[in-house]
Amino acid sequence: MLRISTYYGIPDPVPFLDVDVTGDNLLFLDPHAIRISGDPEPYAQMAATDMDTFFSEVTRCILDGGEDTHRHGLDLLQHFHEPSETCLGMTRTGTHGHGGADQVGTLIWDTLLGNVEALVRIGALRHLEELPMFVEGIDRDITSDITTRIVFDPLMQFTAAMLDIYPQFAAGPHRTESVERPVWDRHAMRWTTARGQLPVANDRPLLLVPKGWARRNLLMSARRYYETTVLSYVQFTQAVLTSDGKWLKTPKDVLQRRAELKPVRQANVAKTLHAFDDEQDLIAAFERFVDERVDDTTEDGTAA
Repeated sequence: MLRISTYYGIPDPVPFLDVDVTGDNLLFLDPHAIRISGDPEPYAQMAATDMDTFFSEVTRCILDGGEDTHRHGLDLLQHFHEPSETCLGMTRTGTHGHGGADQVGTLIWDTLLGNVEALVRIGALRHLEELPMFVEGIDRDITSDITTRIVFDPLMQFTAAMLDIYPQFAAGPHRTESVERPVWDRHAMRWTTARGQLPVANDRPLLLVPKGWARRNLLMSARRYYETTVLSYVQFTQAVLTSDGKWLKTPKDVLQRRAELKPVRQANVAKTLHAFDDEQDLIAAFERFVDERVDDTTEDGTAA
């Protein structure tokens, strides 16, 4: 393993993820981790705004219902070519391993117009990080790729700031390279291109990621939502009051064997909608649960 700090001769500690520059690292950009990090500014706020404006525009296209608007919404989701600049994730299971950006975008769009459209229409689905909880096939690898593309502009600006702070990135045998990449324009609400200067490591441009923005597993994953919140809701709704005044709940391992609670994402959609009919927001409850349990370190074990 050859970490960025070692490769460039930069002393610890560093404010960016000190990942291996020789290959992919088993860390994944997590949209919810970015949202709650609040650091570093202004990049964290820029990234959150990018995620929210992008997702808002996609859901607007769904709610509009027009043919042209639907085509526009699908097009918005077809710009997720697998990024290699961060050294994050797993190449074999990124967007390339799932048929490319067009197929990934189509998968998300078809699901948003199909199984989870009701969640969009009642306003339950609000944030990018909620997609993996409901869209089959969208897990930490593709979520990381999608998030990287959406927040590419803040990441480029963060990298530029690091180049100013650490001259080692361009000193001696090292060099930087001007690159042009597609980025989300949070003001015009469309994809555009931007040019930035990136360090070059192992003969490829390197995009630096702030500490705390990536994790080994998503904070808001489908399985975690299912096991902690969805099954708890089912337990509550099906609890029986015994003669001695105690509530008898069905164990979660028993519930998981029921046909109506399989597969996981279908159960997540069905029970989330059912709970909304009961005026209970399971997604908001899960988010509170997640936020209360975020630890003080990033998933690579270094201090956040």
